[in-house]
Amino acid sequence: MALARRSSTNGFDIWPGFVDALATLLMVIIFLLMIFVVAQFFLNDAISGRDQALERLNLQVEELADLLALERLASENLRNNVTQLSSELQSTLVARDGLEDDLSKLSNKHTALSESLRDAQGKLSKSDKERARLSLRLDKLRQDVAAMTALRDEIAEDFAAARTKHKADSEKAAIQLTEEQKISEAAKAQVSLLNRQMVEFRIQVARLNTALEASEAASKAQKAEIVNLGKRLNAALASKVQELERYRSEFFGRLRQVLGNRRDIRVVGDRFVFQSEVLFGSGSAEMGKNGKGQLTQLARTLKSISAKIPKDLNWVLRVDGHTDRVPIKTAAFPSNWELSTARAISVVKFLVSQGIPARNLAAAGFGEFRPLDDRTDEIAYRRNRRIELKLDQR
Repeated sequence: MALARRSSTNGFDIWPGFVDALATLLMVIIFLLMIFVVAQFFLNDAISGRDQALERLNLQVEELADLLALERLASENLRNNVTQLSSELQSTLVARDGLEDDLSKLSNKHTALSESLRDAQGKLSKSDKERARLSLRLDKLRQDVAAMTALRDEIAEDFAAARTKHKADSEKAAIQLTEEQKISEAAKAQVSLLNRQMVEFRIQVARLNTALEASEAASKAQKAEIVNLGKRLNAALASKVQELERYRSEFFGRLRQVLGNRRDIRVVGDRFVFQSEVLFGSGSAEMGKNGKGQLTQLARTLKSISAKIPKDLNWVLRVDGHTDRVPIKTAAFPSNWELSTARAISVVKFLVSQGIPARNLAAAGFGEFRPLDDRTDEIAYRRNRRIELKLDQR
């Protein structure tokens, strides 16, 4: 062969050994390549296992995020329930304040009667004091009359004794006697006047006693009437609240059966919540076909329930519109206020067209200022874009 060469010095053939060395080196290289391929296979397997583990961890993180969202939703629902209970408590407090105002008016009337009574008692006390003072004055006048009578007798005796003494003294004594007689007649007239005043005072005291007794009887009757009125009002309020709660529970229960378990329509506390995408398009207050179908079912349920509600129970279905915090500024809707209000009014008008009385409907728009979720992602925005329905009492 052309490749077979021999040494030029000793003629010894080294080529087979060289070939063996090359073959051995080649086998070593092939063995190393096999080890590298096996290592690469196991490394790829390990990396694939880590990728799967990472994917499982991502799934678990997503599940935890969903659970966190549900917990936030539940927390928001609890806050809404607390808000509703606070509203109902505020309504109850307003009603109680009205009752307290009525009670205050009755108390003022009672206070006025008590003041009249005290005035009468004061007049009576004053009359007693005046009567005592007049009695003392009468006794004093009687004493003066007695003294004057004694003085008149003494003067008469002196006049008789001195009559013969002097003519001038006689005339002077006569003049003095006349003056004393005038004084005595004036004192008698004053005593007579005091007696008449005492009789009038006794009549006034009797009248005041009669008025006092009548006032006390009227005060007791008014207190009993106030207590009975408060009991009746509390019982009436409790009865109306319980009756409205029964119809509200029946209304929401039927809506759950009619609309089924949908993620975009749900009951939160005492409110029925529609996501805005169910009823309206983006940035629009015009109701879609699907939304009209949902509200038609709601109107049927509401009409069947309202037929059972007593006429004296002033109920109202409140429709509240809410948006997300993304601002809108168009010719039709300069802000989210207008958009939320227009959507609530659109729902109310459709319910009126379905036969729901307008006097039992109310529309309100809250814009972006009452969010269910305070986050700034798309999921939070979708939750906050909603229409809430609440059966309440006017």
